[in-house]
Amino acid sequence: MRRHTVTDSPYGPLTLVAEDGTLCGLYMTDQRHRPPQETFGDRDDTLFDEAQEQLKAYFAGELKEFTLQLQLHGTSFQRTVWDQLRRIPYGETRTYGELADALGNSGASRAVGLANGRNPIGIIVPCHRVVGADGSLTGYGGGLPRKRRLLDFERGSALF
Repeated sequence: MRRHTVTDSPYGPLTLVAEDGTLCGLYMTDQRHRPPQETFGDRDDTLFDEAQEQLKAYFAGELKEFTLQLQLHGTSFQRTVWDQLRRIPYGETRTYGELADALGNSGASRAVGLANGRNPIGIIVPCHRVVGADGSLTGYGGGLPRKRRLLDFERGSALF
């Protein structure tokens, strides 16, 4: 059974979704690939205290790595990519090609990009830390301005 809540952030409202009490979604407003609202279940503001506390600490610059239990729904390949995203250290970036290499398939950078774009738990699974081969900002479901702000924040050159 799914439940959701909406919490404030420096990006505006974030919708947190849990399935059977485990976080399975974090969506920004106007996010590409955001599921329909009716799939989020009823609103329940009692299930998300730990997620909200960790997000608050992250945005305050006090948390570098989330320790939440997650339920990631996707293909086996997507889940493998999302696991690799969680290994990118705070304040650092990787290219799509580097992620493909880490997966043992150097030719899979495009597939890595597609999986990255379908990440259902933005910020916590840090898909914003992936950049183009030349270091340029490329695609982000929450929009490139948000991606830039997150990267600048993590590098210490911007505060929320």
